[in-house]
Amino acid sequence: MFRGSMAALVTPMREDDSVDEESLRLLIEWHIEQGTKGIVAVGTTGESATLDEEEHCRVIKRIIDFAAGRVPVLAGTGANSTTEAITLTRCAKEAGADACLLVTPYYNKPTQEGLYLHHKKVAETVDIPQLLYNVPGRTACDMQPETAIRLAQIDNIVGIKEATADIARVAVLRAGCGAGFSLISGDDATAREFLLAGGDGVISVTANVAPRAFAAMCEAALAADRARAEALDAPLAGLHRDLFLEANPIPVKWALAEMGRIPRGIRLPLTPLSAPYHEALRQSMRQAGVIDSH
Repeated sequence: MFRGSMAALVTPMREDDSVDEESLRLLIEWHIEQGTKGIVAVGTTGESATLDEEEHCRVIKRIIDFAAGRVPVLAGTGANSTTEAITLTRCAKEAGADACLLVTPYYNKPTQEGLYLHHKKVAETVDIPQLLYNVPGRTACDMQPETAIRLAQIDNIVGIKEATADIARVAVLRAGCGAGFSLISGDDATAREFLLAGGDGVISVTANVAPRAFAAMCEAALAADRARAEALDAPLAGLHRDLFLEANPIPVKWALAEMGRIPRGIRLPLTPLSAPYHEALRQSMRQAGVIDSH
Protein backbone atom coordinates (compact mmCIF):
# COMPACT_ATOMS: atom_id res chain seq x y z
CA MET A 1 0.00 0.00 0.00
CA PHE A 2 2.78 2.45 0.91
CA ARG A 3 4.90 2.71 -2.21
CA GLY A 4 6.19 5.48 -4.45
CA SER A 5 5.57 9.20 -4.01
CA MET A 6 3.41 10.19 -1.06
CA ALA A 7 2.82 13.88 -0.45
CA ALA A 8 3.24 15.25 3.06
CA LEU A 9 0.30 17.52 2.34
CA VAL A 10 0.12 21.14 3.48
CA THR A 11 -2.98 22.31 5.32
CA PRO A 12 -4.25 25.30 3.32
CA MET A 13 -5.23 28.28 5.47
CA ARG A 14 -6.76 31.64 4.76
CA GLU A 15 -5.04 34.76 6.00
CA ASP A 16 -7.40 34.80 9.00
CA ASP A 17 -5.89 31.41 10.06
CA SER A 18 -9.01 29.36 9.21
CA VAL A 19 -8.53 26.08 7.33
CA ASP A 20 -9.52 26.38 3.65
CA GLU A 21 -11.28 23.09 2.93
CA GLU A 22 -12.04 23.89 -0.70
CA SER A 23 -8.34 24.45 -1.42
CA LEU A 24 -7.65 21.19 0.40
CA ARG A 25 -10.12 19.37 -1.85
CA LEU A 26 -8.59 20.86 -4.99
CA LEU A 27 -5.06 19.92 -3.85
CA ILE A 28 -6.09 16.30 -3.43
CA GLU A 29 -7.73 16.22 -6.87
CA TRP A 30 -4.54 17.68 -8.36
CA HIS A 31 -2.33 15.13 -6.60
CA ILE A 32 -4.40 12.20 -7.79
CA GLU A 33 -4.37 13.54 -11.36
CA GLN A 34 -0.59 14.08 -11.17
CA GLY A 35 0.19 10.54 -10.02
CA THR A 36 0.83 10.92 -6.28
CA LYS A 37 0.44 7.47 -4.71
CA GLY A 38 -0.61 8.48 -1.18
CA ILE A 39 -1.46 11.45 1.01
CA VAL A 40 -0.11 12.15 4.49
CA ALA A 41 -2.64 14.20 6.46
CA VAL A 42 -1.55 16.59 9.21
CA GLY A 43 2.10 15.72 9.47
CA THR A 44 4.87 18.26 10.01
CA THR A 45 4.15 19.81 6.61
CA GLY A 46 0.45 19.88 7.47
CA GLU A 47 1.14 22.09 10.50
CA SER A 48 0.12 19.48 13.05
CA ALA A 49 1.81 21.57 15.74
CA THR A 50 -0.51 24.55 15.16
CA LEU A 51 -3.85 22.70 14.90
CA ASP A 52 -5.86 21.96 18.01
CA GLU A 53 -7.13 18.42 18.56
CA GLU A 54 -10.57 19.06 17.07
CA GLU A 55 -9.10 20.70 13.95
CA HIS A 56 -6.50 17.93 13.64
CA CYS A 57 -9.22 15.28 13.56
CA ARG A 58 -11.43 17.30 11.20
CA VAL A 59 -8.64 17.84 8.65
CA ILE A 60 -7.84 14.12 8.68
CA LYS A 61 -11.52 13.32 8.11
CA ARG A 62 -11.88 15.83 5.28
CA ILE A 63 -8.77 14.51 3.49
CA ILE A 64 -10.14 10.96 3.74
CA ASP A 65 -13.50 12.15 2.41
CA PHE A 66 -11.89 14.03 -0.49
CA ALA A 67 -9.54 11.17 -1.41
CA ALA A 68 -12.55 8.81 -1.44
CA GLY A 69 -10.44 5.66 -1.46
CA ARG A 70 -8.54 6.58 -4.64
CA VAL A 71 -5.19 6.76 -2.83
CA PRO A 72 -4.26 5.65 0.69
CA VAL A 73 -4.36 8.29 3.42
CA LEU A 74 -1.84 8.14 6.25
CA ALA A 75 -2.88 10.26 9.22
CA GLY A 76 -0.24 12.01 11.29
CA THR A 77 -1.18 11.14 14.87
CA GLY A 78 2.07 11.29 16.80
CA ALA A 79 2.53 13.29 19.99
CA ASN A 80 5.00 13.59 22.83
CA SER A 81 2.26 12.41 25.19
CA THR A 82 1.41 8.74 24.75
CA THR A 83 -2.17 9.43 25.84
CA GLU A 84 -2.57 12.18 23.23
CA ALA A 85 -1.09 9.96 20.53
CA ILE A 86 -3.64 7.27 21.39
CA THR A 87 -6.50 9.80 21.24
CA LEU A 88 -5.42 11.11 17.81
CA THR A 89 -4.84 7.59 16.48
CA ARG A 90 -8.31 6.53 17.60
CA CYS A 91 -9.74 9.60 15.87
CA ALA A 92 -7.94 8.69 12.62
CA LYS A 93 -9.19 5.11 12.78
CA GLU A 94 -12.78 6.30 13.30
CA ALA A 95 -12.38 8.66 10.33
CA GLY A 96 -11.33 5.78 8.07
CA ALA A 97 -7.58 6.37 7.67
CA ASP A 98 -5.64 3.59 5.97
CA ALA A 99 -2.81 3.91 8.48
CA CYS A 100 -1.31 6.28 11.01
CA LEU A 101 2.13 7.90 11.04
CA LEU A 102 3.50 8.43 14.53
CA VAL A 103 6.48 10.67 15.07
CA THR A 104 8.86 9.82 17.89
CA PRO A 105 7.93 11.82 21.01
CA TYR A 106 9.61 15.19 20.65
CA TYR A 107 11.14 17.56 23.20
CA ASN A 108 11.07 15.18 26.19
CA LYS A 109 13.92 12.99 24.83
CA PRO A 110 12.80 9.47 25.82
CA THR A 111 15.23 6.58 26.03
CA GLN A 112 15.16 3.85 23.41
CA GLU A 113 13.15 1.74 25.87
CA GLY A 114 10.73 4.65 26.30
CA LEU A 115 10.33 4.86 22.53
CA TYR A 116 9.67 1.15 22.34
CA LEU A 117 7.06 1.23 25.11
CA HIS A 118 5.37 4.36 23.72
CA HIS A 119 4.87 2.92 20.22
CA LYS A 120 4.01 -0.52 21.61
CA LYS A 121 1.25 0.95 23.77
CA VAL A 122 -0.28 2.97 20.92
CA ALA A 123 -0.16 -0.06 18.61
CA GLU A 124 -1.72 -2.38 21.15
CA THR A 125 -4.43 0.14 22.10
CA VAL A 126 -5.60 1.15 18.59
CA ASP A 127 -6.00 -1.57 15.97
CA ILE A 128 -4.92 0.27 12.82
CA PRO A 129 -1.73 -0.12 10.73
CA GLN A 130 0.95 2.22 12.09
CA LEU A 131 4.21 3.57 10.70
CA LEU A 132 6.99 4.85 12.89
CA TYR A 133 8.42 8.27 12.02
CA ASN A 134 12.01 9.06 12.90
CA VAL A 135 13.04 12.69 12.30
CA PRO A 136 15.74 13.59 14.84
CA GLY A 137 16.33 17.01 13.26
CA ARG A 138 12.85 17.96 14.50
CA THR A 139 12.47 15.88 17.64
CA ALA A 140 15.92 15.77 19.29
CA CYS A 141 15.28 12.01 19.47
CA ASP A 142 16.75 9.37 17.14
CA MET A 143 15.06 5.99 17.05
CA GLN A 144 17.90 3.55 16.53
CA PRO A 145 17.44 0.75 13.99
CA GLU A 146 17.53 -1.81 16.80
CA THR A 147 14.44 -0.20 18.37
CA ALA A 148 12.60 -0.09 15.04
CA ILE A 149 13.45 -3.76 14.50
CA ARG A 150 11.96 -4.63 17.92
CA LEU A 151 8.81 -2.67 17.10
CA ALA A 152 8.49 -4.36 13.70
CA GLN A 153 7.61 -7.56 15.54
CA ILE A 154 4.27 -5.99 16.58
CA ASP A 155 1.65 -6.99 14.01
CA ASN A 156 0.16 -3.57 13.24
CA ILE A 157 3.46 -1.68 13.14
CA VAL A 158 4.00 -2.00 9.41
CA GLY A 159 6.71 0.47 8.42
CA ILE A 160 8.95 3.41 9.23
CA LYS A 161 9.50 6.84 7.75
CA GLU A 162 13.24 7.50 8.13
CA ALA A 163 14.21 11.16 7.84
CA THR A 164 17.84 10.83 8.89
CA ALA A 165 19.40 10.92 5.38
CA ASP A 166 21.41 7.85 6.47
CA ILE A 167 21.14 5.52 3.47
CA ALA A 168 23.05 2.79 5.32
CA ARG A 169 20.01 2.30 7.53
CA VAL A 170 17.99 0.92 4.61
CA ALA A 171 19.95 -2.34 4.51
CA VAL A 172 20.01 -2.66 8.32
CA LEU A 173 16.26 -2.10 8.62
CA ARG A 174 15.44 -4.38 5.68
CA ALA A 175 17.50 -7.20 7.14
CA GLY A 176 16.00 -6.76 10.59
CA CYS A 177 12.39 -5.93 9.78
CA GLY A 178 11.78 -8.20 6.80
CA ALA A 179 10.51 -7.77 3.25
CA GLY A 180 6.95 -6.87 4.22
CA PHE A 181 7.92 -3.89 6.39
CA SER A 182 7.60 -0.57 4.51
CA LEU A 183 10.77 1.53 4.42
CA ILE A 184 9.86 5.11 3.58
CA SER A 185 12.24 8.03 3.09
CA GLY A 186 11.43 11.33 4.77
CA ASP A 187 14.30 13.26 3.20
CA ASP A 188 13.79 14.55 -0.34
CA ALA A 189 17.46 15.25 -1.06
CA THR A 190 18.44 11.60 -0.47
CA ALA A 191 15.14 9.97 -1.47
CA ARG A 192 16.39 8.74 -4.85
CA GLU A 193 19.30 6.89 -3.26
CA PHE A 194 17.04 5.55 -0.49
CA LEU A 195 14.78 3.95 -3.12
CA LEU A 196 17.68 2.66 -5.19
CA ALA A 197 19.07 1.07 -2.00
CA GLY A 198 15.85 -0.92 -1.55
CA GLY A 199 13.38 1.52 0.04
CA ASP A 200 9.69 1.40 -0.83
CA GLY A 201 8.57 5.02 -1.02
CA VAL A 202 8.98 8.64 -0.02
CA ILE A 203 6.85 10.93 2.12
CA SER A 204 7.82 14.13 0.38
CA VAL A 205 7.70 17.90 0.77
CA THR A 206 8.88 18.44 -2.83
CA ALA A 207 5.90 16.39 -4.07
CA ASN A 208 3.61 19.20 -2.90
CA VAL A 209 5.08 21.49 -5.56
CA ALA A 210 6.15 19.10 -8.34
CA PRO A 211 3.94 16.03 -7.87
CA ARG A 212 4.15 14.57 -11.37
CA ALA A 213 7.93 14.91 -11.67
CA PHE A 214 8.56 13.55 -8.20
CA ALA A 215 6.24 10.58 -8.76
CA ALA A 216 8.04 9.77 -12.03
CA MET A 217 11.42 9.90 -10.30
CA CYS A 218 10.20 7.51 -7.62
CA GLU A 219 8.86 5.07 -10.22
CA ALA A 220 12.21 5.04 -12.04
CA ALA A 221 14.13 4.47 -8.82
CA LEU A 222 11.77 1.69 -7.74
CA ALA A 223 12.38 0.07 -11.12
CA ALA A 224 16.13 0.25 -10.38
CA ASP A 225 16.63 2.53 -13.40
CA ARG A 226 19.38 4.69 -11.93
CA ALA A 227 20.08 6.73 -15.06
CA ARG A 228 16.44 7.71 -15.52
CA ALA A 229 15.95 8.39 -11.80
CA GLU A 230 18.99 10.67 -11.76
CA ALA A 231 17.83 12.51 -14.88
CA LEU A 232 14.35 13.06 -13.42
CA ASP A 233 15.71 14.10 -10.02
CA ALA A 234 18.22 16.66 -11.33
CA PRO A 235 15.68 19.44 -12.07
CA LEU A 236 14.19 18.91 -8.58
CA ALA A 237 17.46 19.36 -6.71
CA GLY A 238 16.84 23.06 -6.14
CA LEU A 239 13.44 22.35 -4.61
CA HIS A 240 14.88 19.65 -2.36
CA ARG A 241 17.24 22.33 -1.02
CA ASP A 242 15.20 25.53 -1.13
CA LEU A 243 11.99 24.17 0.35
CA PHE A 244 14.03 24.14 3.56
CA LEU A 245 15.44 27.69 3.37
CA GLU A 246 13.32 28.30 6.45
CA ALA A 247 11.52 25.77 8.62
CA ASN A 248 9.11 23.48 6.78
CA PRO A 249 6.29 24.25 5.86
CA ILE A 250 7.12 27.95 5.49
CA PRO A 251 8.75 27.69 2.01
CA VAL A 252 6.38 25.08 0.59
CA LYS A 253 3.27 27.06 1.56
CA TRP A 254 4.79 30.16 -0.02
CA ALA A 255 5.59 28.21 -3.21
CA LEU A 256 2.06 26.79 -3.49
CA ALA A 257 0.59 30.25 -2.94
CA GLU A 258 2.83 31.57 -5.74
CA MET A 259 1.42 28.81 -7.95
CA GLY A 260 -2.13 29.88 -7.07
CA ARG A 261 -2.88 26.55 -5.40
CA ILE A 262 -3.54 27.81 -1.84
CA PRO A 263 -4.08 31.10 0.00
CA ARG A 264 -1.16 32.64 1.91
CA GLY A 265 -2.26 31.71 5.42
CA ILE A 266 0.19 30.19 7.90
CA ARG A 267 -0.16 30.09 11.66
CA LEU A 268 2.07 31.59 14.29
CA PRO A 269 4.69 30.92 15.45
CA LEU A 270 5.36 30.17 11.76
CA THR A 271 5.59 33.24 9.53
CA PRO A 272 5.53 33.79 5.74
CA LEU A 273 8.77 33.14 3.86
CA SER A 274 11.26 35.96 4.37
CA ALA A 275 11.62 38.25 1.34
CA PRO A 276 15.36 37.61 0.79
CA TYR A 277 14.55 33.95 -0.03
CA HIS A 278 11.79 34.59 -2.56
CA GLU A 279 13.91 34.77 -5.69
CA ALA A 280 16.03 31.73 -4.82
CA LEU A 281 12.91 29.61 -4.36
CA ARG A 282 11.31 31.03 -7.52
CA GLN A 283 14.44 30.06 -9.46
CA SER A 284 14.24 26.48 -8.15
CA MET A 285 10.57 26.39 -9.09
CA ARG A 286 11.46 27.52 -12.62
CA GLN A 287 14.19 24.87 -12.83
CA ALA A 288 11.63 22.22 -11.84
CA GLY A 289 9.19 23.53 -14.47
CA VAL A 290 6.38 24.36 -12.04
CA ILE A 291 6.25 28.08 -12.86
CA ASP A 292 6.94 29.97 -16.04
CA SER A 293 10.64 30.44 -16.82
CA HIS A 294 10.31 34.11 -17.75
